[in-house]
Amino acid sequence: MYATTTLDGTSARISWRGDVDFDTLPALRAAADALPADVADLLWDLNDAPFMDVTGLHFLFAPTQVDGPNRRTTVTGLRQQPLRLLLLAADLDPAAFDIARLPPEFRPPPDSF
Repeated sequence: MYATTTLDGTSARISWRGDVDFDTLPALRAAADALPADVADLLWDLNDAPFMDVTGLHFLFAPTQVDGPNRRTTVTGLRQQPLRLLLLAADLDPAAFDIARLPPEFRPPPDSF
């Protein structure tokens, strides 16, 4: 597992390789915490993340913490298992996991669960 960070002005892209779970959470946080304070947009690229557990789901998709930097966070490259986990979580708690922001091709058809 490792993260590669690319900066472009006030935007950052963190490309993560490996699982997104409780064990990797410290490295994920460290990658985000190492960003300059002026980064306003953060893109997590998960093309090389085959697995995500509920810890990763909350870290990446829950609202930002009150004491953290105010950044617009986006996730791209969700593979099958992480996407399925997100869709299940959204089905259980639509207010916490708003899938309306997902591109249409990633949204399930109505009544698919």
